[in-house]
Amino acid sequence: MDRPWLAHYPKGVAHDIDHRQYDSLVHLLEEAFTKYRERNAFVCMGKAITFREVDETSKIVGAWLQSRGLQKGDRVAVMMPNVLQYPICIAGILRAGMVVVNVNPLYTARELEHQLRDAGAKAVIILENFATTLQQVIDKTAVKHVVVASLGDMLGFAKGTFVNFAVRHLKKMVPAFNIPGAVRFNTVLADGARLTLKGERIGHDDVAFLQYTGGTTGVSKGATLLHRNLIANVLQSHEWMMPALNNPAKSPPPEQLTIVCALPLYHIFALTVCCLLGMRSGSLNILIINPRDQPALIKEIAPYKVNLFPAVNTLYNALANNEEFRKLDFSGLRVSNGGGMAVQEAVAQQWLKITGCPICEGYGLSETSPSATCNPTDTDRYSGTIGLPMPSTEIAILDDDAKPVPLGTPGEIAIRGPQVMAGYWLRPDETAKVMTPDGFFKTGDIGVMDERGYTKIVDRKKDMILVSGFNVYPNEIEGVVAGHPGVLECAAIGVPDKNAGEAVKLFIVKKDPNLTERDVMEYCVQNLTGYKKPKFIEFRADLPKTNVGKILRRELRDEAMKKAA
Repeated sequence: MDRPWLAHYPKGVAHDIDHRQYDSLVHLLEEAFTKYRERNAFVCMGKAITFREVDETSKIVGAWLQSRGLQKGDRVAVMMPNVLQYPICIAGILRAGMVVVNVNPLYTARELEHQLRDAGAKAVIILENFATTLQQVIDKTAVKHVVVASLGDMLGFAKGTFVNFAVRHLKKMVPAFNIPGAVRFNTVLADGARLTLKGERIGHDDVAFLQYTGGTTGVSKGATLLHRNLIANVLQSHEWMMPALNNPAKSPPPEQLTIVCALPLYHIFALTVCCLLGMRSGSLNILIINPRDQPALIKEIAPYKVNLFPAVNTLYNALANNEEFRKLDFSGLRVSNGGGMAVQEAVAQQWLKITGCPICEGYGLSETSPSATCNPTDTDRYSGTIGLPMPSTEIAILDDDAKPVPLGTPGEIAIRGPQVMAGYWLRPDETAKVMTPDGFFKTGDIGVMDERGYTKIVDRKKDMILVSGFNVYPNEIEGVVAGHPGVLECAAIGVPDKNAGEAVKLFIVKKDPNLTERDVMEYCVQNLTGYKKPKFIEFRADLPKTNVGKILRRELRDEAMKKAA
């Protein structure tokens, strides 16, 4: 197909990447371990570990898993927040030829049971804070081996002992649990040190990760991500950020980049852009355990000149409104990747004013490893779009019959490229629903592409509000209302209306405590056409979000429907 967007690529960005330069993700990681051996790779709670330590410790983890009879292709679940054990376990599982199943540590027992059963996981590596959830469901799964980690395991004896005591006994963050046969992480390291990792032949088409998705829209499905999918997206992402790093208007980047990893590593955004890309480029990743604890986040990053800061709109917004964050040194910041949800113009402008670094909004999904499009990193202009397709990526806008629509016409965004998943794990029926015969993945998002190849999302099909026959898209409403100086956060949904079929309801978290419903309505009258104006406004202390920070419109809709009933 024609790729009109290539004419608008930033100067020096390659049109295509070659994932064949690496045989597997293991090849990519081991190159980094050798090349950057004595550099610090990750830091958490003030404790840093080097690439050499990640190399040696991950070998031990991989060898221990093999010693338990686990084979190439077996699935191993990892259920932890951003702690030092996480990248070590990922590397160890992959080097043993096994498949990583990333698990949200805040899952309920029902959600955890579904994911472990669906993946057929035979082992779980879990932080002790969440082991009680596993205890409730383990007998209903295929899990035979459990490794329990503690927050202080990798922090050194003195600090680790203090942290574990505080977490367990002072803050009481570790509910009692009893999982017979469970092995402590430090015991794994001690026993595994006497073992040898057996090399496995791993290729592009072997499965690397099962990345579960769709939990907020239906039954959670595992996106089957192959080694070549992740290699491709790492290379695509690296190529795309180079114009910002090499910006002649700014000082040259340091020899080692520093990345803020505030997004959870179990999420595909952080997994690829922070962890895998960070290791491949020899960067230092600052692991943030709980990004909602802003004082702790700020304390963690304050000693560093940060160069890359991937985040979602809600986190950028919260930090931009934090006085202590504003005092930090942003002179080294080159790339702020916005993803996971729409970046609002008001937030983008405020972030740019504070940090001097624009938010480059991109777009992707678990099914695309994740990055599919991104705005150029060599400009500070807010485009209101998700940008251009990444190298080696094609975007099509399709109608309901999967046929391309004319430029400027709304349709479903479809993606084809080396980062697109192999399919949903053990669900050929679900895979067939989203893949076209010519290899495009249908995202379920409605977008419009212009003549330059820039795409604007108008919303997901299910989120669209139908007011008296007119389509109303929540992203537009939220983007406008977020521009009001008294609004901190907002979300728009459709609710039943006897006259119009549906009406817009707006949920708002105040920045200005004196903000009134009348203030908001007057602002909407000035900025929205009649049928788009909210009919109902509800002020709240906070809005429901995923652990990544994405606002859960469905939860708000469900609550509204219950009230209506």
